[in-house]
Amino acid sequence: MKLSGLLHRSRTELPGLSGVARVDRRTDGLLRRLKPGEIAVIDHVDLDRTTADALVAAKVAGVVNAAPSISGRFPNLGPEVLVGAGIVLVDGVGAEALREIKDGSRIRIHEGVVYAGELRLAEGVEQDADSVADAMVEAKSGLTHQLEAFAANTIEFMRRERSMLLDGAGVPDVEVDLSGRQVLVVAAGYDHAAELARLAHYIREYRPVLVGVGAGADALMQAGHRPQLIVGDPNEISSEALTSGADVVVPAFADGHAPGLHRVQDLGAGAVTFPSSANPEDLALLIAAHNGASLVVTVGLSASMAEFLDRGRSGSIASTFLTRLQLGGLLVDGQVIASLYRSRISVGAILLMVGAALVAVAAALLVSDAGEAVLAWLTQTWLGLVDQIRSWFA
Repeated sequence: MKLSGLLHRSRTELPGLSGVARVDRRTDGLLRRLKPGEIAVIDHVDLDRTTADALVAAKVAGVVNAAPSISGRFPNLGPEVLVGAGIVLVDGVGAEALREIKDGSRIRIHEGVVYAGELRLAEGVEQDADSVADAMVEAKSGLTHQLEAFAANTIEFMRRERSMLLDGAGVPDVEVDLSGRQVLVVAAGYDHAAELARLAHYIREYRPVLVGVGAGADALMQAGHRPQLIVGDPNEISSEALTSGADVVVPAFADGHAPGLHRVQDLGAGAVTFPSSANPEDLALLIAAHNGASLVVTVGLSASMAEFLDRGRSGSIASTFLTRLQLGGLLVDGQVIASLYRSRISVGAILLMVGAALVAVAAALLVSDAGEAVLAWLTQTWLGLVDQIRSWFA
């Protein structure tokens, strides 16, 4: 017993962060398996904000990245999100770490080194707010090359997809009526609950068509809304959302192959495919635009240059840029709509109005025949209350 207790104590006193390791080269697949308190072991160059948000939502204790989370090509936003959430991030441990660290094993992180007990498995750089900030400053120098690549890919995407962008060729027909209606598009993200709550008044008043992109469909359902149109890989969407009665559009490759389509069919739900190299968010916007939507309000979609570059795929950036040009003034960020519905009446003004109303009622009672009776009743009630309070302290 004494030896056992000593061994247990030595294990618990080992410094650093301990947790169960979840290992996968495919970050998307890993996100579906993570549980709170576990350590994600990934191979993800230039960790983007969307992935980081998902890791935060999964409540991981730490992240071990075989690749550099900031390569210097451009100032990506993911590492800042992780470090800001208090999640331990160890960078650049090398591809061999994915073989050395076993999925489901218990590991420990201390000062950039990954251990199994006291056995050293891998070593990298543990990032903090200062190191991430320094790396982001250096990464901004890579923007020139990224913008040049972006320009080339935009021309290529336009050549390949111009008939779809300009004429709507290949845009699938959906049963839900979008013509002349406002559309709310919710993208996949770690937590849209707060923004959807701020849009509750807008949704009740205008009753827009609700479109969920990927896990955005589940975000709508969690907020108490039923999506009417879902666009995205069915493998990233819950069965409840896919069988909620919404129209389902599955992105497909140019040859018509649509990953995840079989899952919708297995659930007994219907779906149509959308062959395009554009990302699901842009496909949802194009469906709305080419089906006559009067306004498209977005939640969680990229809005700035940094967010466009943060996608990490030049072709995806090109489709996003051109899609937004196509929609033009139809596109409005949900934060703008929420700010328009924010109450402009202060609490002080409300109290002042209530006080003025009470004074007016009191004045009306005093000048009426019932005023004296009401005043006598109030006086008697007040004196009775005072006598009762005195009796408590007697």
